Amino acid sequence: MADAKDYDNSQEESSTLGGLHPPEKGSASAESRTKADRSPNKKIAALKKPVVNTKKGAGEYVERSSGPVGLDVGTSHIVAAQNNRNYVNSVQDLNAFFTVPNAKFAKNILSQKEIKFYENAHEYYIIGYSAQSFANMFNVNTRRPMKDGFLSPKEDVGLNVITAIVESLVHEPKNPGEILCFSIPGEPFGGTGSVVYHESVVKGFLEGLGYKPISINEGMATVLSELSDEDYTGIGISMGGGMCNICLSYLSFPVVTFSIQTAGDYIDEMVGKTVGEPAARIKAIKEEELDLSTNSTDRVSKALHIFYDEVVLKLLDSLRRVIISTDKIPKISTPIPIVLSGGTAMPKGCKDKFETMLKAIDMPMEISEVRLAEDPLNTTAKGALIMAMTEAEV
Repeated sequence: MADAKDYDNSQEESSTLGGLHPPEKGSASAESRTKADRSPNKKIAALKKPVVNTKKGAGEYVERSSGPVGLDVGTSHIVAAQNNRNYVNSVQDLNAFFTVPNAKFAKNILSQKEIKFYENAHEYYIIGYSAQSFANMFNVNTRRPMKDGFLSPKEDVGLNVITAIVESLVHEPKNPGEILCFSIPGEPFGGTGSVVYHESVVKGFLEGLGYKPISINEGMATVLSELSDEDYTGIGISMGGGMCNICLSYLSFPVVTFSIQTAGDYIDEMVGKTVGEPAARIKAIKEEELDLSTNSTDRVSKALHIFYDEVVLKLLDSLRRVIISTDKIPKISTPIPIVLSGGTAMPKGCKDKFETMLKAIDMPMEISEVRLAEDPLNTTAKGALIMAMTEAEV
């Protein structure tokens, strides 16, 4: 893992990020502008810095920056990103919790070990990666505040858990009303869940922390993070745990946004049921061993291939159907790229599988390439940071 001090010592301080503004009326089109005119704003280019990522563990000191915040509120992880001189400081924690009985002796031990938790009248709620450690010791699964991209209706303490995790990742603002941009999902394609409710509740607790929260679609955050050289024109797809979020953007304007509630968690659950293994074990195999570029050699690998195919096919089919059914698509004269981000897109061969299956789909627009985001796990938080810094400059 890169060390933050190395970047500070080896590079001069970069400028902060400026605003994203659409072309003024009468300006040259994107196609006719010169290469120099089309190059990103210098302040935007500053966000092409390396990302220094830290996992927030028990008793671990994590350097936190000040200023605008980009926040990825995902089903599996919560990631906070801030601009810190010559790099983007990214801190993540597991979006999960584990409960233990409320006892004074236990509280003392948890406090001594600097394990993050909060309490109510009957239980202690251990949160983040610490929760995963406890669950592994007891050979049970952690509980999650979110399911399929939204606040879980089965966990009435879910918002309290998310609030506690966020407070451990970012400072309170120095001045009330500082900008924090947080990710929200797109409306589910053929699924369930209310984006309006989810967005409103998350915005409410962020306001309670003293921030001025602004939401950004998760797919659009991928576009902002990865497609500056293409004038923010293309398709951003964030393949996470609970959802795949999709955004078709034209010159930084989100034209189409939606999601499918079939993603990494679905793969883990279905493979687990198929081969008779816990979903947590399948998840570990998927993240550490899976190679989608080679033929499967065992039951688990074969099942992972099958359900990855199902997810990618459903994603591509829904994208085709949404584009065909909308009348908002602008006339784009050149092929556009697709960028994949998120943990579910990371196994070796996933991009190639996506590209191969895309060729079999009669997509209503021409695609120039499929590429993997430079830093898939931090893409959404970095895109949200770009928006936060843009809003802070206005």
